Amino acid sequence: MSSSPILIVPGEKKSIFFEIFFKSLRSKVFKSPLILICDKNSLDREVKRYKFKKNIKLIKLEKIYSENLYNNKVYLVHVEDQYSNVYVHNCFKIAFGLIKNGFTQKMINGPINKTKTFNKKYLGVTEFVAKNFNQSKFAMLIYNKKLYVCPVTTHLPLKLVANKITKKKIKEKIVIVDNFYKKFLGFKPRIAVIGMNPHCESVLKFNEDTKIILPVIKSFKNKVNVKGPFPADTIFLRKNRKKFDIIIGMYHDQVLTPIKTLFEYDAINITIGLPFLRVTPDHGPNEKMFRKNISSPISLIRSLEFLDKK
Repeated sequence: MSSSPILIVPGEKKSIFFEIFFKSLRSKVFKSPLILICDKNSLDREVKRYKFKKNIKLIKLEKIYSENLYNNKVYLVHVEDQYSNVYVHNCFKIAFGLIKNGFTQKMINGPINKTKTFNKKYLGVTEFVAKNFNQSKFAMLIYNKKLYVCPVTTHLPLKLVANKITKKKIKEKIVIVDNFYKKFLGFKPRIAVIGMNPHCESVLKFNEDTKIILPVIKSFKNKVNVKGPFPADTIFLRKNRKKFDIIIGMYHDQVLTPIKTLFEYDAINITIGLPFLRVTPDHGPNEKMFRKNISSPISLIRSLEFLDKK
């Protein structure tokens, strides 16, 4: 085994994951051994449907630590198929256990239906994973080689965002982002922070951009290369965005909408601030395209490429 394995939790049974997974492995060879954690019967059905030829070896969980793993095979840890949300949770539980026991520090999960699987207990998979590792300081990073973005708040309804924008939370995200770049990417990032209000202005007496965001940026002085706040409607213009490595926004769609418009599926979702690397394709289950064999694998390919280098 020349590289540490990548654990893969496919996620929802009714999703495009296996389609894009098979397409990814047909398009490129990865040096890291790949270990699927899912139901064997479900996998076998999809292998037959998509005529996937690569050798898949069943491996018992209790023997996984002593097994010689190679990148010319796909390995499978079988998880008994049960009710959908229970099944997905059991798959995650096995992956988390292997990571906590030091087996590997690399994991990909496929698309998750947050409403059904998490029953509104978590805002998203980012929060679910962080909770399972007792991490209170973490961030969602949407990664493309040309530009990365990070929302201060994630899947909150818009009417709740203003009350969650605090100096502490903004500072926390800036520090996490800066540390991630230096530790995993090897350089000090140029960070732009977006204001919360249109044009960074407000008709109200209290303006979050000047009262909350600006003081945080000033507090870093020369310690972190961070600037702002910038208006959200112009920071993504080519001449502006090329000045920065990452743009931090105040809420989910403020930064995810522009990056998906610019790069479409060529981006991945990384949870930063964890004691391991958790990556996922930057899209959902896409149930409407389930088994239609027309989905793009590019985001999963980028996810595998990113972890394959670590």
